[in-house]
Amino acid sequence: MSQCCSDALKDLSRRGFVKFALGAGAALWVGFRPEISLAAGGTDALLLSCMDYRLMDDIVRYMGGRNMTDKYDHVVLAGASLGVLQDKNVSWGQTFWDHVQVAIDLHQIKKVIVMDHRDCGAYKVFLGADAVKDKATETASHAAKLKALGAQIGAKYPNLAVELLIMDLDGKVEAVA
Repeated sequence: MSQCCSDALKDLSRRGFVKFALGAGAALWVGFRPEISLAAGGTDALLLSCMDYRLMDDIVRYMGGRNMTDKYDHVVLAGASLGVLQDKNVSWGQTFWDHVQVAIDLHQIKKVIVMDHRDCGAYKVFLGADAVKDKATETASHAAKLKALGAQIGAKYPNLAVELLIMDLDGKVEAVA
């Protein structure tokens, strides 16, 4: 900063400084021209996943590995497919369906990807520990909920593709047929 500006700032009263700062901020704002939002275009898919903090980075990595970075909308509900289907918090299901419709209307999605994960606390809370007592039982519990939600999506939106997935805690993903 030049000596002139430095001296001027030193001489400003508190009120003068505030006026100076506001004026500088306004000058910067006048030159600001927001670009068209990236959200105005289309995306490839809507992803539904669980809220489990342990897997958020893995989910982003997985989607990036599929070349889907910035090409999907993301809805997060505890239990993912189970979150939509459970009846203790029915508003969660309605929230999901509302998001699907908005994603279609705004972003012209072509697919819904539903990603459950292993060792899901929501499955224990809503279905009980017996539903996930071993890997085979856990897989069957997830597959049943994923398929049920997949069928509902297909019935309600027959033009949308549906992909059903389970993620391990190490980030490995397997499809559910």
